[in-house]
Amino acid sequence: MDKLLEKLKEYLHMDTEIPFEEFSEYYRTLIAELNQTFGDLDKDARVKALYICSIVQSNAEARAKESKANAKAYKKISAKCAFWSDAIKFNLGKDGMSLEEIEQATEEINTNI
Repeated sequence: MDKLLEKLKEYLHMDTEIPFEEFSEYYRTLIAELNQTFGDLDKDARVKALYICSIVQSNAEARAKESKANAKAYKKISAKCAFWSDAIKFNLGKDGMSLEEIEQATEEINTNI
């Protein structure tokens, strides 16, 4: 998750929007990583994954409204990230984190970006 978070930080500091192809590739890398490693992620990595999913989801939602050509793809990306966000929150809750603690942990990441 660290590599994906570093790349996301890079994207968030850019002045221009990345093209659909690059956005889509980042998303595919994220989902592949989650599919392969989710069961082995520690709490810190899951919080990072939640943060990344929430950022990708909100960006995909915004892009779906702006891009007629790729709206369907962006909506699919947003829905898949929402699914993962819910799964991660559920999993963190099972590990004893309250919703408030989860929000605080993701906000801490946001502050450090």
